[in-house]
Amino acid sequence: MKLSSLPLVLAVLALTALLLAGPGTRFEVWDFRFGFTLMRYAAYTGIAAGILAVIGLLWPKLRRQGASRWVLGLVLATLVVGLPLLQVRQARAVPAIHDISTDLIDPPAFVAIAALRGDTSNPLDRADPQLQDLQRQAYPDLQPVILPEPPAAAQQRAMHAAETLGWQIVANDPASGLIEATDTTLWFGFKDDIVIRIRPEGDGSRIDLRSVSRVGRSDLGANARRIRVFLEQVQENH
Repeated sequence: MKLSSLPLVLAVLALTALLLAGPGTRFEVWDFRFGFTLMRYAAYTGIAAGILAVIGLLWPKLRRQGASRWVLGLVLATLVVGLPLLQVRQARAVPAIHDISTDLIDPPAFVAIAALRGDTSNPLDRADPQLQDLQRQAYPDLQPVILPEPPAAAQQRAMHAAETLGWQIVANDPASGLIEATDTTLWFGFKDDIVIRIRPEGDGSRIDLRSVSRVGRSDLGANARRIRVFLEQVQENH
């Protein structure tokens, strides 16, 4: 194998590992922690490939062995390193929390889903004293939706929105005004649980939503985005 092919081979191996990290976790081939480890070492390998490619392009004798291979290796290495760095940037842009609610004083409580989360999932007690302040600072826009229609109609509207978004409905209890659902992320297959609460508000209804990740300290802002999309969906249907 020519030396000019080495960065390309390393970059392809790193890209393969990076692309397999998520699906391998999603289909339970390995634990999500191993998936993260695979991503980390893919990034390390990508950095090594990028350094070799730069050296090859700057060194005239090596560049003559095949400039196109050096360039392609550098491009792939940049892609491999860039994707994990993007996730790190997203993580640093939001607080390291994974439990988001439109009602910080009296957050909706899980009933049916609580038993499905298992002992290894994040707790649901919101025991972190800083959680409310962190959410207020990061997501001040997350507020309940007030609808003029009675709770029964609001519950139907909320169910329609949840089904439109593709959430797996676990429970729908009009008597208690609760809808519980699970949303599975595309790449890693992480399961995030949602509880929607509908209560009377004057002559109308108030809809609150809580979204909690089963694993991970930080959700990279996924729960807040999910709540925003749901609230927009409910209001669009109004």
